[in-house]
Amino acid sequence: MRVLVLGSGGREHALAWKIAQSPELTQLLCAPGNPGTAGLAENVSVNAEDPAAVVALARSRRVDLVVVGPEAPLVKGVADELRRAGIAVFGPDARAANIEGSKAFAKEIMTAAGVPTAAFRTFEGDPAGAEAYARQQGRIVVKADGLAAGKGVVVARSAGEAVAAVRELSRTGAGARLVLEELLEGEEISMIALCDGERFVLLPPARDHKRVGDGDTGPNTGGMGAFAPVKGLLPGLVEEVGRTVIAPTLAELARRGMPFRGALYAGLMLTAQGPRVLEFNARFGDPETQVLMLAVEDDLLPVLDACARGTLAQTPLTVAPGVAVGVVVASEGYPAAPKTGDRIDGLESLPADVVVFHAGTRRQGTQLLTSGGRVLTVCARRDTADEARRACYEAIGRLRIRGMHFRRDIGASARG
Repeated sequence: MRVLVLGSGGREHALAWKIAQSPELTQLLCAPGNPGTAGLAENVSVNAEDPAAVVALARSRRVDLVVVGPEAPLVKGVADELRRAGIAVFGPDARAANIEGSKAFAKEIMTAAGVPTAAFRTFEGDPAGAEAYARQQGRIVVKADGLAAGKGVVVARSAGEAVAAVRELSRTGAGARLVLEELLEGEEISMIALCDGERFVLLPPARDHKRVGDGDTGPNTGGMGAFAPVKGLLPGLVEEVGRTVIAPTLAELARRGMPFRGALYAGLMLTAQGPRVLEFNARFGDPETQVLMLAVEDDLLPVLDACARGTLAQTPLTVAPGVAVGVVVASEGYPAAPKTGDRIDGLESLPADVVVFHAGTRRQGTQLLTSGGRVLTVCARRDTADEARRACYEAIGRLRIRGMHFRRDIGASARG
């Protein structure tokens, strides 16, 4: 099978790493890819957000399956054009991808489907009204409606923070419409379902660490690390999420004529009243994907292909023993003003059983340089979370990148 992975981040490197292990694979392309994917696949320079260019590439290379990594190509209709061209694609059409592209739309779908979520109000073109509501509520979550690269959400724990968040987000392109919702308390988990429009299989539960600093301090980021599976959950919780969240959401999207074929990501808060949806994404999470690819034993390529073709068998995936932990190494200044162009040294000294996924890297001659905020995700799977964490941090200790920083508590809450 000839496969094209669209994207250039750590998530796409992880997907390429997993797909490359499949006996069904005959050729793997990444567009545009990164220096990490270059060791597994042929990198092809193409704009992943240009539907016509992606279709032309897939046709010219006789691709059997396209796997879309990031959200932006999906919202821009890359999957729509591929399907119109008769090319199988793992990723939803633009209308279904709007479940991530618009938080207000996601809330509308959840309300119609009866999916448990936080109470909310939507404000469009009315920052004064949003400010008044935020001041009244005090503790509240302020969300920009549109795509904001994982940085369009502010958890405000006072009226002052809430009003400041409204003012900040309303000035962004993604914040012309704001969603203000109830602040839920509990533990967070990420559940990703691989869907064929009607049926789904669940990846193991994962936990992301969004804030830049230890102890969940500082601003939100695209994600500073993750671990999977999350152990010690209440019996039957994963099945409950499938029954009360994923299934009704897929049914509602299909009822509206926009069947969801791809990775439906549910960010959940485990409250005293049960799981509640914080957000939906229309693709694999990042950095959750990096650890999930280590945590799943099965060959994922035939599963992704079946989702794309609407022929998924709902056979549960086999979870590998132990726990996988991934720690993001970020460049100086991330997330506010990441510095780029610094040398990356020490990768060649890392143990073979520590897997490093590239994100913000580029080659300049023989040198590997930083090219973005999140540079690498250093991952390890071990029998226990503590052993996996130790392996990650020992490996990071061998890396040399000027000004690099990382959280030192990734996976500290893992059980087992």
